[in-house]
Amino acid sequence: MSEAERVVVVAGAQGVIGRNAAVHFSKQAGTTVYGLSRRPVDLPGVRGVAVDLLDPADARAKLGGLSDATHLVFAAYVEKATAAEKSAVNSALLENTLDGLEAAAPGLRHVTLYQGGKAYGADLGPFKTPAREDDPRLMPPNFYYDQEDILKRRREAWHYTVLRPEAVCGFALGNPMNLAMVIAVYATLSKELGLPLRFPGPLGAYRALYQVTSADVLARATDWAGTTPAAREEVYNITNGDSFRWEHLWPRIARMFDMETAPPVPLKLAEYMADKGPLWDAIGARYGLASIPYEQAAAWGFGDFIFHSEFDNITSTIKARRHGFHDCIDTEEMFLEFFDQLREARVIPPRAARA
Repeated sequence: MSEAERVVVVAGAQGVIGRNAAVHFSKQAGTTVYGLSRRPVDLPGVRGVAVDLLDPADARAKLGGLSDATHLVFAAYVEKATAAEKSAVNSALLENTLDGLEAAAPGLRHVTLYQGGKAYGADLGPFKTPAREDDPRLMPPNFYYDQEDILKRRREAWHYTVLRPEAVCGFALGNPMNLAMVIAVYATLSKELGLPLRFPGPLGAYRALYQVTSADVLARATDWAGTTPAAREEVYNITNGDSFRWEHLWPRIARMFDMETAPPVPLKLAEYMADKGPLWDAIGARYGLASIPYEQAAAWGFGDFIFHSEFDNITSTIKARRHGFHDCIDTEEMFLEFFDQLREARVIPPRAARA
């Protein structure tokens, strides 16, 4: 195998990050892609491997056949109720994956690990903004720190890079942290009920500065990190490159659905959207949409977390730019492209024809 050839193993290939990374790599010349997931992976150009990464024996058995692997993209994640539980289970996921892959693939060259705003305490309350990669750690447990320390401890023949996106937006179903899907499904249901697209959070969240990360931009950052010597053993914030306030972006999102807006109301999506499954099914039947179970369409609790955060959430991306990654996208453009993609895939209804 030449240095230019890559065999990329994507752990968590069904999630929004892993799926889009796998699709990106599958389109690159000289690159073979394996997608790891407990559920069957059905993506063009991606070789699916059904594996339970929480089972050490299954991980070793299933990864044993990936002897030519050169890059690991680790996007697997298991949600748990407490910080300690998250650390235990997600550390085990990474350890089992590395155990299986290191034993099978002596040519492993690079590991990419994903973190996020929890590295700065975004889940705890207001934090220093813009956050920088060299900001001090918080009180443990924090599974991001634990996983990063695993890479530091185990690194020998291979290198690693840590990427920190915020609220990744991209096509994937059944993923617990996909803000764009939350908005798309919420808008679809609101429109069906004849309601305006009302921001479901307090004024503080409506007016705070925020940022998101396109899954496509993150995939390209992953590609860059795995092939750039300057990125070895480094941590980078990766976002779209802009920031916004929902009070300005929300009316523009409403226009993407041909809807009016109304003043924000801080309702809890997890409560008020819980009974909308039959409505979702009826919309799908009327427009001939893809059959997507309502519980897999959007994670309302995640939407509540984002839409009720009443403080600025901004990270500095200057380090990535200084080291050579300059990719960006206008967030409004990203949402417009994403909603059009959902319509093409018949996940949400088409826009009404205009006169």
